[in-house]
Amino acid sequence: MKKITILSGKGGVGKSSISSSLAVIFAEKYKIITADCDVDASNLALVLGREEKDFKEWDYISTNQKAVFDLEKCISCKLCYDECYFKAIDWVDNKPKLKPFSCEGCEVCKMVCPVGAITMEKVNNAKIGYAETDYGFKIVSAQLEPGESGSGKLVSEVRKKAEFLAQDSKFMLIDAAAGVGCPVIASVSGADFCLLVSEPTPSGLADLKRAFEIVQHFKIKAGLIINKFDINSDFCKKLELFAKEKNIELISKIAYNKLFTKSLVEMKPVIFSDDKLKKQFKNIVDKIIKISL
Repeated sequence: MKKITILSGKGGVGKSSISSSLAVIFAEKYKIITADCDVDASNLALVLGREEKDFKEWDYISTNQKAVFDLEKCISCKLCYDECYFKAIDWVDNKPKLKPFSCEGCEVCKMVCPVGAITMEKVNNAKIGYAETDYGFKIVSAQLEPGESGSGKLVSEVRKKAEFLAQDSKFMLIDAAAGVGCPVIASVSGADFCLLVSEPTPSGLADLKRAFEIVQHFKIKAGLIINKFDINSDFCKKLELFAKEKNIELISKIAYNKLFTKSLVEMKPVIFSDDKLKKQFKNIVDKIIKISL
């Protein structure tokens, strides 16, 4: 099974809209599965017409742990308080107290405690599930609970779940989060091909460069789609020049189209609103298959 990760570096460039249309086109020829790896703000399922109630199962899982204090053992040495890098510990009545939504589960406090008064306990801080779409493939999604950490680990769990459900699928399409943090790194690692999506703006170019650094680190083939290419011809040329310099295949340029917004509101891929766009996306898929196989 070939894994194709779609990432942007910057939010709001139309990545999830593009991912949904690509998935539908892929599914016309191949058996596929999709993984929404934006676990802090998952929305690929919405573009594909699925809401939380449509998911067949939600499993609560733990991707993190938190410190638990045995105050009877505690000798009030304050080492845990002093050494906590994340400042997750308050000092109340000469005893440690964990702040809500602050502990990263790093175990430093446990290691420095001289009397073994601190243990680490797993917390169910996320849920993961899957749904059947109307287009012949499953989507796996997850949600990190508000204020919780561990999004990179949760992305890995989403990918594992997708692989388990994939059976004899030919492709897995991974919709990565915006930015370049842990969830994006977990989305890119182990991919066979990365499709970069950007827009012709200063921030679009800057974030594209940052995202490509991750792709380069893992030595993965990459292609580029420039969305809304016609809103700024000068920056579009800069994006094309960057792609040429870095040997990134320019897969396609998509014009600004209000139908993208309309399709999001209607919870359906944009290719069902415009035959020309559907033809363009078919050409995009053909190019991706030619490069990635």
